[in-house]
Amino acid sequence: MAVVIDALTRYPVKGLSGQSLERVALESGRGFPGDRQFGFARPGSGFDPKDPKPLPKTRFYMLARDATLALLDTDFDDTTGTLSMTAPERAGQFDIATVDGQRQASEFLKSYLKLPDDESPQLFEASPHRFTDVSVDSTEMMNAVSLINVDSVVEFSRAIGHTVDPQRFRGNIQVSGLAAFSELDMQDRHLAIGTVQLKIVKRTRRCPATEVNLDSGERDLKTPKLLREHYGHMDMGVYAEVVQGGQIAQGDTVELL
Repeated sequence: MAVVIDALTRYPVKGLSGQSLERVALESGRGFPGDRQFGFARPGSGFDPKDPKPLPKTRFYMLARDATLALLDTDFDDTTGTLSMTAPERAGQFDIATVDGQRQASEFLKSYLKLPDDESPQLFEASPHRFTDVSVDSTEMMNAVSLINVDSVVEFSRAIGHTVDPQRFRGNIQVSGLAAFSELDMQDRHLAIGTVQLKIVKRTRRCPATEVNLDSGERDLKTPKLLREHYGHMDMGVYAEVVQGGQIAQGDTVELL
């Protein structure tokens, strides 16, 4: 059975919804284009955009602590620098290329999350810095691409008797056709997608963000706990380094080297 790309997704703002892509150009040593480019920091985060340093994800607003973010539909337009956020009862568009637009977007999030007066999010961008969870590990990991094996998610769903949406795991590349969970034993293996080569570098340990139902915004599965109970670990998916760049697209065949 051929291994193919089912979906490509970027998450422009850490903790917020993803954008589906038909194709994307990867560069050697660089992360998924436009992924985790922005982050809403909590008060006193210590992040300095002039001297960006990786910080723990707890310094930012994200699904692991703020489940209702799942109901906030977002879209970022690279051409105009406009971030659109749509909640069940409100919506807004913000030019986050400007300081004023960043402030307005932060105020929108504060209102949506119903934060107290003395708690104001602050939207940051400091490219080429990325607000990935594993940025604290190394610069190389900050630029890693996340890969989800849909067959692993299907097997997990069967084991727990509950259908699990692969999008819960917020991967950049979703593939199908691999034996369930076989990707977890492929560290240092290379994958080829046309001219592109990826090197698997790390298993992805899961956190409470994956407990959130993306449709309801509620925590309805103890995902890390269930993974540990059924498989003896809390891993789903892997991180990969882009060794050789090029174009990849939905439907492309993935070859194990």
